[in-house]
Amino acid sequence: LMDNSSDVTYLFMDGHVELQNYRYFYFIITLAVYLLIIFSNSVVIFVIYTNKPLHEPMYIFIAALLFNSLFGTTAIYPKLLSDFLSDRPVTSYSACLFQGFSSEFTLLSVMAFDRYVSICKPLQYATLVKMSTVKKLLFFCWFFPACEIGILIILTYQLQLCKFNLDRIYCNDYSIAKLSCGDTSVSSSYGLFGLILTVFPPLFFIIYSYVQIFEICFKNSKEFRRKALQTCFPHLFIFISFSFNSCFEVINTRLEGNIPHIVSVMVSIENLVIPPLINPIMYGLKLQDIYSKIKKMMWKRKTHMSF
Repeated sequence: LMDNSSDVTYLFMDGHVELQNYRYFYFIITLAVYLLIIFSNSVVIFVIYTNKPLHEPMYIFIAALLFNSLFGTTAIYPKLLSDFLSDRPVTSYSACLFQGFSSEFTLLSVMAFDRYVSICKPLQYATLVKMSTVKKLLFFCWFFPACEIGILIILTYQLQLCKFNLDRIYCNDYSIAKLSCGDTSVSSSYGLFGLILTVFPPLFFIIYSYVQIFEICFKNSKEFRRKALQTCFPHLFIFISFSFNSCFEVINTRLEGNIPHIVSVMVSIENLVIPPLINPIMYGLKLQDIYSKIKKMMWKRKTHMSF
């Protein structure tokens, strides 16, 4: 729908249609989940930031991953909440295009690099993972996906739309491209190329890192294996979870219209909820250094309030 007075294109988010009868219920649940995501991620980031012993590469990468979760949810949840309260959810074309940014895979790959060097090359760790290296890796983690997605946004924005009903609860470029009545071959080809470039190199690197880590673990003592796997488990669990979620989301997007609408909506919701909730829970509870600091902080707050 084109608003001639402002030349702004609006898209109707028809993914909410089957949720309208229970929209207030979904609003309350979504708000609770959003607040929990903000709280849990912020607590772990705050603990890492305020405790100097945690100012090490592994924890800095964890904080970056959690910040990425906060950024991603803030780009989607506020709009999602307002849509639940709307009789006909609608969003501007330009705002819709910017909901697809994610640097999760690149962050997970540099975290795998950190664990690989720490376990497989411990004597070289201080040399290979210096703070200057950490800064460069973090810059790459955000700059590369931003450039890749930025080009895709430009290509998608140039498409001429002939349909304005998006059968989703949030946007992605492939679904928007399907609304076009023009040639989408360039946008689709680049989107596929960008997806492969963003996912497969980090994926192969993470798998390679863990093959090397497991090989070293099985050659060492039981105590060494326990400590190594304890620090790797949260990252490995999050990587597997995020990979499955991403895979289901891609399949869901590509098969849009060929699977029941309510299933498509549920897959989309699950993709919004699970990753940003799992990250702080796994790192906050499974890594003893972070968990002990959180426990200490909560105990101090409880003691202070009792006084």
